[in-house]
Amino acid sequence: MGRPCKSPISLEATPYYHCVSRCVRRAFLCGRDERTGRCFEHRRQWIEDRLLEFVGVSALDFCAYAVMSNHYHVVLHINAAQAEAWTLREVVDRWHQLCKGSPLSQRFTRNEALNPAELVRLEEVATEWRARLMDISWFMRMLNESIARQANREDGCTGRFWEGRFKSQALLDERALAAYMAYVDLNPIRAKMTDRPETSNHTSIQRRISAAQDGKQPQKLFPFVGNPRKPMPIGLPFQLQDYLELVDWSGRCLHEDKRGAINEQLPPILERLQIDPRHWLYLSRNLESRFTSLVGAAHSVRNACQQLGKRWAQGIRDCERYLSPPITS
Repeated sequence: MGRPCKSPISLEATPYYHCVSRCVRRAFLCGRDERTGRCFEHRRQWIEDRLLEFVGVSALDFCAYAVMSNHYHVVLHINAAQAEAWTLREVVDRWHQLCKGSPLSQRFTRNEALNPAELVRLEEVATEWRARLMDISWFMRMLNESIARQANREDGCTGRFWEGRFKSQALLDERALAAYMAYVDLNPIRAKMTDRPETSNHTSIQRRISAAQDGKQPQKLFPFVGNPRKPMPIGLPFQLQDYLELVDWSGRCLHEDKRGAINEQLPPILERLQIDPRHWLYLSRNLESRFTSLVGAAHSVRNACQQLGKRWAQGIRDCERYLSPPITS
């Protein structure tokens, strides 16, 4: 699966990306076929299980995800430093959890002796595997192909199951990251599949809330490590409680659909990120349709354009309006 030419992935710009892949088959990915009455809800679990299989194997961390009836969203963090630190043995072992590997790698895992030429060849192959284990395009291809094969077997047919290309957006700063994570977690509420985050099945927010009730964070999701500071541990730069309050507050506003009413008890994270609550609620409804490949404050988008050699980024005016901090005198 090729990388969308309008969706640049550059670690120099940001390690955070929002990806979405849509189904093209009329019978839906996981919903109910109204014509035949067949239900495909169980496929949502297929995708969630497959997503979480990559945790602890790849160098991709999962910040948020939501599996819907005909598409899914995922917000990813590329942990390049972790991948570069893996030994040859770690790369091979991780790769074998996903693929068969090569005859050389199989011999290596059985601790059979390799001559110098064979070892050099294995290291060359492992370099490619290391790159793939932190590559979003490769991850999306692996995930989509495996689900398509399962669905085709179940449907007794062949042919395309997904749109040819997935969509990815670079999240350039904290505002964009928080906005897209919440947007993804609120998908079932916007779709009126549920009215509260804790009952949003097959979403990261449900998993986070369940763990938080026991005073923990889910092991298979990128953890919240608190507001930025020095030294800053690896993780999401927010307080977990702040984020949960933000999603809960946003979900209530979306469910009530009172566009002109803003609850006085605003989540503190909005103040820290300097996002107008009215702008936030607009983003919660329209984020995916308003922004393209680069998302963040206007200055972050301009800097990324320079790094990527782009003259202009579509949606820069919306970034200026909704995701840029207010100008203070």
